[in-house]
Amino acid sequence: MGLFRRSKNTKRPLLGQILGLIPRHLLQSQVLKHQSDKGCSKYKTYDQLVAMIFGQLNKCYTLTDISCGLSVSGTFLSDIGLSQSPAKSTMSDGNKKRTYKIYESLYYRLLSYHKQILRVRYQSHIIEEIKHLTIKLVDSSTVSLCLGLFDWAKFRTAKGGLKIHTVWDDQLGLPDMVNITEAKLHDRYGLKDHIYAKDTIIVEDRAYFDFELMLLRIRAGNVFVTRIKANTVFEQVEELDLPGGADQDILKDQTIKLTSPQAKRTGISEQVLRLVSVYKPDENKVIEIITNQLDWSARTVADLYKKRWDIELFFKAMKQNLQIKTFLGISENAVKSQIYVALICYLLLELIRRCCCDRATAFSNFCEKIRICLMHYLTIDYLCNQLKPIVKKAEKPPDKTLFDRDNYGSQLRIAL
Repeated sequence: MGLFRRSKNTKRPLLGQILGLIPRHLLQSQVLKHQSDKGCSKYKTYDQLVAMIFGQLNKCYTLTDISCGLSVSGTFLSDIGLSQSPAKSTMSDGNKKRTYKIYESLYYRLLSYHKQILRVRYQSHIIEEIKHLTIKLVDSSTVSLCLGLFDWAKFRTAKGGLKIHTVWDDQLGLPDMVNITEAKLHDRYGLKDHIYAKDTIIVEDRAYFDFELMLLRIRAGNVFVTRIKANTVFEQVEELDLPGGADQDILKDQTIKLTSPQAKRTGISEQVLRLVSVYKPDENKVIEIITNQLDWSARTVADLYKKRWDIELFFKAMKQNLQIKTFLGISENAVKSQIYVALICYLLLELIRRCCCDRATAFSNFCEKIRICLMHYLTIDYLCNQLKPIVKKAEKPPDKTLFDRDNYGSQLRIAL
């Protein structure tokens, strides 16, 4: 029963400490807003949230795994705030019927609540020329699904899927807008609003290359940085001087006007735009970046587009370390609930990693540590900074304590 022995001077398991980063008043406000506990006597929103977070952090592939994992100790249940472990059928009903919107809104509330410390502790590549401006990275990631089971997730004729449309805040290092749709919806229409506050920089791939959208952003005072489509018709206005020195990857810098019939219909043809051609040695190809910003250096434009890699790394981290590819329910509500809970887990893990780790730690390695120690009574500080893969000698176990009473006590018939 050593798994549940209290150690390292803490009275809560690691899972309980992680859950403690979710202020109960924030959760309760969303419960009241969405009436998510209406008609529920036992399996309330908090119970579902705990079960789903346990499933995410412990990489449980089925509801049975979650139910078994939580039912292993009554003491553990009490210490994470549950009165009983949930049954598989109860969890299934909750995932199907309790609206995913409560977890969506909870994610945004947590992001706002922890925003200041997340921003202070985040270190991203700073581009000096624009270090005081807001940068948004826009992209989507597709998750394949079986169309026979997930019949609502239309993609191709014989294939299902969903898209996670995401806006990444470069100052926070976290998504500040997420929308989940069926995979067949084009990226251009995946987000409700593509226009941002004045002077916001939007970096995106060519899937968002759209004349009307570009014109709207110019009028709103936004700066867009994206790839131009290969078949775009334009004429050169002026060829600008290339930077010298180390910037040998910048092959061409020019101002242009779009001249296709569609560009003339939308009115974007009247705008002078910038086209920067950059060589990527790792892929041995040239990418052409278009922007409405004419004054920045070509290096700044190239480095801005390079920042797109941050959102790609986020999608990779989510898919490798959290459960957003294997789902516990087949309804649209169950799938969206699971993804938003995964986002909540990502936020909490990043909060711990940034604030508690004394040294730089890879997200995947950090997640493995959390997974291994999830049910141990270890402090977060000990896990982050003292727990290391070293050879350790066995020690004589301490005398029996109150916290060994589950199962162990009843099996050996020792009265506590």
